[in-house]
Amino acid sequence: MMDDVLKVYGGAPLHGEITVRGAKNLVSKAMVAALLGDTPSRLADVPKIRDVEVVRGLLELHGVKVTEDAGGLVFDPANVGTAEIDEINVHAGSSRIPILFCGPLLHRLGHAFIPDLGGCHIGDRPIDFHLAALRQFGAVVDKTPQGLHLTAPNGLHGTKFELPYPSVGATEQVLLTAVRAEGVTELRNAAVEPEIVDLICILQKMGAIIKVHTDRVIEIEGVTSLRGYSHRPITDRLEAASWACAALATKGDITVKGARQVDMMTFLNVFTSVGGAFEVDDSPTKGGIRFWHPGGELRAVALETDVHPGFMTDWQQPLVVALTQARGLSIVHETVYERRLGYTDALNTMGATIQVYRDCLGGTPCRFGRRNFKHSAVIAGPSKLHAADLVIPDLRGGFSHLIAALAAEGTSHVFGVNLINRGYEDFDSKLAALGAHAERA
Repeated sequence: MMDDVLKVYGGAPLHGEITVRGAKNLVSKAMVAALLGDTPSRLADVPKIRDVEVVRGLLELHGVKVTEDAGGLVFDPANVGTAEIDEINVHAGSSRIPILFCGPLLHRLGHAFIPDLGGCHIGDRPIDFHLAALRQFGAVVDKTPQGLHLTAPNGLHGTKFELPYPSVGATEQVLLTAVRAEGVTELRNAAVEPEIVDLICILQKMGAIIKVHTDRVIEIEGVTSLRGYSHRPITDRLEAASWACAALATKGDITVKGARQVDMMTFLNVFTSVGGAFEVDDSPTKGGIRFWHPGGELRAVALETDVHPGFMTDWQQPLVVALTQARGLSIVHETVYERRLGYTDALNTMGATIQVYRDCLGGTPCRFGRRNFKHSAVIAGPSKLHAADLVIPDLRGGFSHLIAALAAEGTSHVFGVNLINRGYEDFDSKLAALGAHAERA
């Protein structure tokens, strides 16, 4: 489709101001949480992205009335019911959120159906953690060619569960299931990302009893019913960092309204180490962070991605584009998704010098070290980037390709650009606001 191609005239710095709204990785989970309430819920500051459309569609298929209200959404779960498998399958392959419907639907209906799951192809992302947790709560999982059928013949009961890895999705699964399960649930090795904490805040507003202990331990005391919530989500720290990297790579100056320092401290440390500059505005209504390239040469760095409070894997891809402009050898060790460095091939065609390795090039070995995955990268710079035809591989890699096209000399064609709509609201208008020379081909 021609409207899925962006023609980018690169080589000009980005200057201006854009705004980020509710975090993609929280908003969709908050929408699912509305299923658990006995009264309507209201979520403010909801971005218009594809993932929100998918979850809204799934909620409406299950009888939830969804209405728009002053930049937010209202969810009325009074008539939750069973959806047709064929209708649910329309959404299969477009999002990984459906797996999180399991717990709420088991509580509301006693059964759930989950289609085959999609999402970005950056690693296996197994749902084994989800299914193991659901079984420990008392769910029975039957696999069929269409997907997974789940029932809870004896109800759901609190349990003790330790995750083999602090998976964000599996932690969300346990939270959404445990809050109405009978008894107490103890989750060890839980993810503690800001989006997880914000989800806990939402569930607490609904009447859940959740204690966050030290050392990644979360304790949930099940309750018999929950009410609706009213909540303004944290803003999207992943999108904010992407625009920050765009400022660095293009030698620009971008103010990201809504960006919060407390959620981005690890990123800001690395951003400064590379040679970027930032300024925080803490005013309550118009706050944000200004990111800019202060001139001079950028510096090479060595970093490892990790779960929070480490350096986010979703920050890695846009930052690597900026690192192609840094003097020296930068080392990136990806420890979260084993196939997340595939996007670097396109950067090399644009003139970057990036080599990927199977070895762990970080301070400690990771779970991919002996599994033959190319999960470490060495970036030599600075490299002069030139225009190319690019095909977007996944959400974050796609935005990285877009940054590279903006930084490169010449005219690039970026194919599959609509995939960026999954997580970046109205990015065409934001590019225009920053003075980018780009148009739909």
